[in-house]
Amino acid sequence: MRRNIFRLGGALALGTALSLGLAACGGGSGDGSSGGGEAAGTVKVGFLGALTGENAGIAIPPHNGAKLAFDEYNKTNPKTKIEYVPYDSQGLPEQATPLATKAVREDKIVAMVGPAFSGESKNVGPILEEAKVPSVSASATAVDLAQQGWKYWHRVVANDGAQGPAAAEFLTRAMKAKKIFIVDDSQEYSAGLADAVDATLKGKATVNRDKVDQQGSDYASTVNKIKAFNPDAVFFGGYYAQAGRLLKQLRQADVQAPFMSGDGSLDAGLIEGAGEANATDTYIACPCVLGSASDDPEVKDFAQRYKAAFNADAQIYATEGYDAATAIIDAIKAGNTDAEKINEFLKTYSKKGVSKDIKFAPNGELSTSSIFVYAVKGKDYTLLGDSKTASVQ
Repeated sequence: MRRNIFRLGGALALGTALSLGLAACGGGSGDGSSGGGEAAGTVKVGFLGALTGENAGIAIPPHNGAKLAFDEYNKTNPKTKIEYVPYDSQGLPEQATPLATKAVREDKIVAMVGPAFSGESKNVGPILEEAKVPSVSASATAVDLAQQGWKYWHRVVANDGAQGPAAAEFLTRAMKAKKIFIVDDSQEYSAGLADAVDATLKGKATVNRDKVDQQGSDYASTVNKIKAFNPDAVFFGGYYAQAGRLLKQLRQADVQAPFMSGDGSLDAGLIEGAGEANATDTYIACPCVLGSASDDPEVKDFAQRYKAAFNADAQIYATEGYDAATAIIDAIKAGNTDAEKINEFLKTYSKKGVSKDIKFAPNGELSTSSIFVYAVKGKDYTLLGDSKTASVQ
């Protein structure tokens, strides 16, 4: 695959997301018919994720991607309009819970794009399940989300059970690492990804582990353990804000081992937090091909429309947000305007999306998945290719 470089912007995307995303149209509700064309009226579809806070860079792109899909649909003057209602959880599970309750009980949403993060998904899942409101996440990757027995939950992204082994394979195959130090910050997503990497490395590399406080700023204890271990590589399970802090402190302690993380760290915030020079030799595994880094004509067209709408590059999970929203839109276009009928439609949904083929297994997982690897190049990330064949620069 040809190497592509893209810029990741944050602040401008946030401002656009909030100014545009909160301008929702009003209306009543559809008549709940199924089949035979669209019903007249307006239905509400929510988005739940971190639109503010230190890890908002992960949730704003899928929010924007979903908003673009709904805006494009509404511009066709359909019989059933969609009012898009964003809920800012700041990525906090305890904050997501009352927002989800409000969404289903007061706002009467018929579907949700998200939740964006795995921890909040764990809290919100039972609420949506009880209310029989379908959700389609563009970015929550914890393995056990698909093991809850939920019937209204879906995601358009591969889980950490695929991402973790792919990262571990890249560490041993491409980096030729024999000693690997794994760190996580105990969050639902972070620990799950770290565990998946650890399990795959058994018998293939010598591994040591530690945890950092997600709210902390001084990682000296962990840095000292890593330095004493003298690893060939460091893997961090967590989000970019914590990854940047850890990486900066490692380099300040003269720990020069290559640094790798998962999709939660694929943001300019990691480079900004660590410093450009410190971020050299950083690699990210992600079940995503970013719109601004793809050669595919359909993806490039999406990236251009996204740029025109938000004056920002199509960043992590923007394409997945668009695809999640499109699945819900297609259900409504088919005449399904109440939550349970939308969910029934999603069970048999099969369509080529912008990001990938979208087809859900009975447990809400994608039927197929691929993992890609990115590398820091200056202030940017470079797409190296599929994790099975990508090589170190």
